[in-house]
Amino acid sequence: MSVVVDENLVRRLIAQQFPRWAGQAIARWPSGGTVNAIFRLGEDMVVRLPLTNSGAKDVALEQEWLPRIAPQLPTPIPEVLGAGAPADGYPWPWSVYRWLPGENPLPETLGSPVPLAEDLAEFVLAMRRVPPVPAPALAHRGGPLATLDAETRSAIESLRAIPEENVDCDAVLALWEEALRIPAWGEAPVWLHADLMPGNLLVDGGRLSAVIDFGCMGVGDPACDLFPAWNLSPADARGVFREAVDVDDATWRRGRGRTLSQALIALPYYRTTNEAMAGNARHVIRAVLDEAD
Repeated sequence: MSVVVDENLVRRLIAQQFPRWAGQAIARWPSGGTVNAIFRLGEDMVVRLPLTNSGAKDVALEQEWLPRIAPQLPTPIPEVLGAGAPADGYPWPWSVYRWLPGENPLPETLGSPVPLAEDLAEFVLAMRRVPPVPAPALAHRGGPLATLDAETRSAIESLRAIPEENVDCDAVLALWEEALRIPAWGEAPVWLHADLMPGNLLVDGGRLSAVIDFGCMGVGDPACDLFPAWNLSPADARGVFREAVDVDDATWRRGRGRTLSQALIALPYYRTTNEAMAGNARHVIRAVLDEAD
């Protein structure tokens, strides 16, 4: 289904469903994400509208669970101010959130990578401590690594056909196969954000100021929340993060395998359409290969 999501649509939806905010300025917010359209609403709010049916499922998840877990986390997360309904030709539920200030971090411009790694570890540990019952279903990527095998191998073969990306496909395949041999998580599942990409993190003054986009959250293998070790942290900060999150070697290596898988799948898919996602995928592949040397 093709839906035009623009300022005019948002203005109509707000006027119909939240008339108290009808006079607020509306402006599209640039985002490297691929699932939602983002609009500033006045100075203190943001509107997120799914662009796909799969993204629409995340709306109900966030509306139900964000208010429950927010008091248990050390870092601000989105606060739902309004739950919008399908209307005016727009087919999915949507949300109004309180605006969270900050900027997405970039690996090459981190001002305080070690303190940021400590902040991220504190958030990951707090998510793990959220009581697992009640909880939503298995997180996206929360199951065994083997569930990612076919898609990861297919992505590696796609990269073999793109020599200009200069990916050592034999080396990443060997690392992926090594990850598949690691014992699966055998303990009770834990709460996960499950998508701790730079685009879902906000920093202010070099420190973590907020974590956003919980559409992949659920329970599962704690390795799923180790993404920042490779998609953001330089080697020294990575060591700080590893010590702080206190995972065993098998979980750490599963986390590295998951992060590598995500990057290998993202690179051929986004390389010509989303430079932020493709650039981070290249960074992850380099970081994982460097660590494995």
